[in-house]
Amino acid sequence: MKKIRIHIAFLLVLPFILSFGLVKGLDKKIDREIKDEFEVNNYIHEGIAVSTELQQKLPSRISKDNFFRLKNEGALLGYVYLDQAPSKTAQFDYLVIFDKDLKIARTKVLVYREEYGGEIGSKRWLRQFTGKSEPGEVNNIAAISGATISVRSMKHAVKDILTSVAIIQKNNLL
Repeated sequence: MKKIRIHIAFLLVLPFILSFGLVKGLDKKIDREIKDEFEVNNYIHEGIAVSTELQQKLPSRISKDNFFRLKNEGALLGYVYLDQAPSKTAQFDYLVIFDKDLKIARTKVLVYREEYGGEIGSKRWLRQFTGKSEPGEVNNIAAISGATISVRSMKHAVKDILTSVAIIQKNNLL
């Protein structure tokens, strides 16, 4: 009986825990980044569904729970992608905001769970991704001493999402 109550309680609380595809505590950070980037007070996000067949061709994991079209009063603002990437012993949560032309407008490390390597969360370092729209453009991102694994992981993650966005765009889903 106790297990049933726990499961029912979990199912009742689950919608409040999840939104944007990540833990509820990140919603405010994500919302602030989007509003700041697009200089809007309100927006809606629509998940972008990708078929299983197409998903298998993508280097990034994309679903309607982590890749969104952003609109304000019916006008397209851009897109947002949320995911996790590996660091030395854990994973970090990150966000990539695209403008309506699918160029990176902003990147943000939302949660970093390691003692070392957190420098990848600095605005100065992350600004290097701004304006990128091609996977090859990520090759020139500067290294950070003491954060080698996290730097490589973030570069690889951004390269993968840029590749995936190009494939999705080619299939007329954006």
